[in-house]
Amino acid sequence: MGSGSADPLDGYTRGMGVLGSEGEGVGSGADALWAPWRLAYIESLGDEEAPVSESEKSGGGSSENGAQSGSFLLDYWRAPEHDARNHVIERSEMGMILLNRYPYANGHLLIALGEARPGLLDYEPEQRAHLWGLVDRAVELARAALEPQGMNVGINMGRAGGAGVPSHLHVHVIPRWGGDTNFITSVGGIRVIPSSLEAMYARYVRAADRRG
Repeated sequence: MGSGSADPLDGYTRGMGVLGSEGEGVGSGADALWAPWRLAYIESLGDEEAPVSESEKSGGGSSENGAQSGSFLLDYWRAPEHDARNHVIERSEMGMILLNRYPYANGHLLIALGEARPGLLDYEPEQRAHLWGLVDRAVELARAALEPQGMNVGINMGRAGGAGVPSHLHVHVIPRWGGDTNFITSVGGIRVIPSSLEAMYARYVRAADRRG
């Protein structure tokens, strides 16, 4: 990029070393991803290995006194009145596109259907088709809002597969630029500081409004 152009990696700090808990440098091999904002997410995870209830599978019903369902995605789906607070960018009749509250990189999107099911093949063919239509839309919005140099698009299924919410399948769309963080680990000595979620949400909403 020329020196006069806006930097699409607004919010990143490059070239920062990664230190261990005692201040020593991380050892050889793959460098660690410095992502302290993800601690709140990790600590918030409950026992996601429990079977998904029939109510959760149907996406229906509501817990007494607004109790959490066990899937924040299901909670968000059931509360469209809180879409701005929950950073839900768009909804369809079956699913939604939202900003990841604990991103791996700026503009990290999640795409999920309203029904909470753990695996891709647990959904009916028409549901899977709708999900991929939402993924197409998310990629379109990321391109329009951020003009990234590349993207990661993928699914983590099951706890062993890296899923943070194993009971509710979701797709990741992560905008990428040369020299930024890797999808899971750091590709270099990179310290990641995401831009404001509110600012990124507003940027995506503007892109969605422009594209209709």
